[in-house]
Amino acid sequence: MLLLAPRLLPLLLVIGTGRSVSSPQTLPQGCYIAEEAGEQTFRCSRAGLSAVPSGIPNDTRKLYLDANQLASVPAGAFQHLPALEELDLSHNVLVHLSGAAFQGLEATLRHLDLSANQLASVPVAAFVGLQIQVNLSANPWRCDCALQEVLRHVRLAPGSGTGIVCGPEARPDLVGHEFLLLTGEEELCGTGRGGTRRSTDVALLVTMGGWLTLVVAYLIHYVWQNRDETRHPVKRAPPVQPVRSEDSSTLSTVL
Repeated sequence: MLLLAPRLLPLLLVIGTGRSVSSPQTLPQGCYIAEEAGEQTFRCSRAGLSAVPSGIPNDTRKLYLDANQLASVPAGAFQHLPALEELDLSHNVLVHLSGAAFQGLEATLRHLDLSANQLASVPVAAFVGLQIQVNLSANPWRCDCALQEVLRHVRLAPGSGTGIVCGPEARPDLVGHEFLLLTGEEELCGTGRGGTRRSTDVALLVTMGGWLTLVVAYLIHYVWQNRDETRHPVKRAPPVQPVRSEDSSTLSTVL
């Protein structure tokens, strides 16, 4: 009888209260909850995930989703985790981040790992308002203005800067080069030293084009004016004949 008591207790509770006893939510296979260094941690490393799993406890401070098959992070994917400080999305196949992927984490998120994915570009909006240290290495970056703007909003994880290399979608002259070295020489968003040089060149071309347009317009006007004068020559008054002295003497005698 004593051996049956633990099994009968939930049944007695249901009968007594009229409610069912909720069971813990089943975690995805390969995921587990742990406490590491006194912080609530949720690990789903190498779990074969193709999407951000459900059932992550709200008080999770460290979330490891590395080494899975995540291809994108949708808007608000982690907004139900108000205490999240560290997020590891490395070694996935990410090609897309929503501009609102980290919405709701502005006050808490401090470390983000996006290394070893397939990211060619990321929206600046995804990082606006975040105070994070991020690892962006080992991605096939397009090395465009968007990436340069992202780097203005984040701090890079120590030692990860050299791993930000331009991939096959970048300009041919940039492929294989370290992005941070390039930004020291060329501004990709149209301002700064490189951008000023390009802006000056454009302004010079515009000015030259303006002068050329004026010259062409003047030449056209000149040609048309001469053409009209050729078609309609101006009639000139006949020259006044001078009065000869003999005629003047005869006129005086008559008078």
